[in-house]
Amino acid sequence: MGALAFMAAGHAPGRGQYGDELERALDYIVNNAKPSGLLNIANNRRDMYNHGLATFVLGQAHGMTTSQDQRLNKVLDRALKLIADTQCDDGGWDYIAQRQTRGHDLSLAVMQAKALRSAMDSGLKVPPEVVDLAIKSVREHYNPKDSKRTAPESVQMKMPGFFTYQKGGSGGTPAMAAAGVVCLQEFGQYEDWRIAKNMDVIAATIAELPKPNPRDGKMPFDAYTLYYVGQALYQVGDTHWRKNYPRLRDYLVVSQVIDEQRADIHGSWQDDGARGGRRVGGKPGNLYGTSVACFILAIPNRYLPILQDGKIESLKNRFGNK
Repeated sequence: MGALAFMAAGHAPGRGQYGDELERALDYIVNNAKPSGLLNIANNRRDMYNHGLATFVLGQAHGMTTSQDQRLNKVLDRALKLIADTQCDDGGWDYIAQRQTRGHDLSLAVMQAKALRSAMDSGLKVPPEVVDLAIKSVREHYNPKDSKRTAPESVQMKMPGFFTYQKGGSGGTPAMAAAGVVCLQEFGQYEDWRIAKNMDVIAATIAELPKPNPRDGKMPFDAYTLYYVGQALYQVGDTHWRKNYPRLRDYLVVSQVIDEQRADIHGSWQDDGARGGRRVGGKPGNLYGTSVACFILAIPNRYLPILQDGKIESLKNRFGNK
């Protein structure tokens, strides 16, 4: 996430004010890649979560590098193959890097969706059948209000609904609403009617945000939720972006810690879970929260390949509305 924050602000590996720091971060990811292609140095219960995020970041770095880095290319190729090889029979993914009958939850699918889209934007090949099956799985995480999952799709389209953490789940959250939207957008399913339903969930939650407390370092959502909400707003665009993004931006600007006497926290945000959801404490929480906040604030710059125009229509033409 730290590397992503630098790249979102326009810094490139080996170039610019923070080029050396960014290159060191990317080297760390590459140097710790497993022979299998796995990008995870934590326990195996975090395999595909960390792998999806790291693959996404390396894909963006690949797209921002003018010269071909053969070492990076090899790591990316193996990482993408691992995503394809570990896709479960139902189209999802498990936390452990093993192919199983059923995927675990939507939070894993969205990590792989970001990685696969990042690769496609950088010109790397992704098997179409992997994307097709993933789209099917993501849609199965959608739940109409009152759990009327057995109702015909024509009926579901007329009632509120939301994406849930697990298939058949009963409770929706802003994080999962955003994750589902991001998945469908990354896979080129721009006309899917489920997107509008979940953007309503996101917009309603943003409308209820309290006023930020100046310089307290708190974020409008926990960092995980904010990461996907910001991307969902950008990808859907139009009124959702124009109305709701400024609220998130202004909240972060007001709440950023400004304390020049405290170099350890000056300029930071803390992932304290103020709005519920996930929480990372201590120094890791400080780094995580600050990285996500920087990424969200930098989205309008559109420096990242995944945020640039011209890619989206090609995806739509390739995959259509599955």
